[in-house]
Amino acid sequence: MRKQFAVIGLGRFGGSICQSLRKQGMEVLAIDTNEDKVNKFANVVTHAVVADSTDENTLKSLGIRNFDHVIVAIGDNIQSSILTTLLLVEEGVKHITVKAQNDYHEKVLNKIGAHRVVHPERDMGVRIAHNIVSKNVLDYLELSDEYSIVELMAGTSVSGKSLIELNVRAKYGCNIMAVKRGDEINVSPSANESLQIGDVLIVIGADKDLTRLEHALFNEED
Repeated sequence: MRKQFAVIGLGRFGGSICQSLRKQGMEVLAIDTNEDKVNKFANVVTHAVVADSTDENTLKSLGIRNFDHVIVAIGDNIQSSILTTLLLVEEGVKHITVKAQNDYHEKVLNKIGAHRVVHPERDMGVRIAHNIVSKNVLDYLELSDEYSIVELMAGTSVSGKSLIELNVRAKYGCNIMAVKRGDEINVSPSANESLQIGDVLIVIGADKDLTRLEHALFNEED
C-alpha cells in the first residue's frame, strides 16, 4: 500500500519534494494559499488544493491526520510555519517534517513537537563547501552534529591500492560501506578490493576523522 504524503507550501523546496515523491509512486496532496502555485502542481501530484494551513477547521476538512507524513515547507512566513506545525501536532499526525529558516525557528519547532526539522539551504551549503574544497569529494550527507557520510572519488594517490593497504578504519576511524564503479555498487567490499581511478567510495565516520581522511588521501589538486 502506497504511503500518503501532504506537502504544505509549494515554493522551490516544497515543489521539489512533491515531484520527487510522485516519481517514487507515492500519493501526494499539495497545499498552498497561492492559487497559481497550486495550479502549477495540479498535474504533478495526486491532489492539489488552495487552503490556509493555519486554519484548524481547514486541516480537519482535508483529513490531514490520516496522512502518513506531512511536510511543512512554508517559505518566509515563520509564524504560519509554527502555527501550522502546532495544529498538525494537535491533530496527531504521525510524522511531521518542517523546513526551518534559522536556529531560533528550529528551537521553537522542536519544542512544539515537530518530529524532524530540516535546513535545506544550510545543509546544501555544507555539501557544496565540501565539494569545492576538493574535486574528489562528490557528496556529503550530515547524519548528526558529529557524524556524516561522504562520497569520495579515487584519484592517483589511492589507485591500485587495496582496501586492506589503505587500512582506513585503523588509521582514520572511518568505515568504507560501499565502492561504486560505473553503474555497479559493491556493498561491504572485500579487503582485497583494488581501487581504480574514478571509483567512488561511500564512507561513514566522525566529521573530524572524515576530514583527516579527505586531506590525507583525497585532496588532489586540479
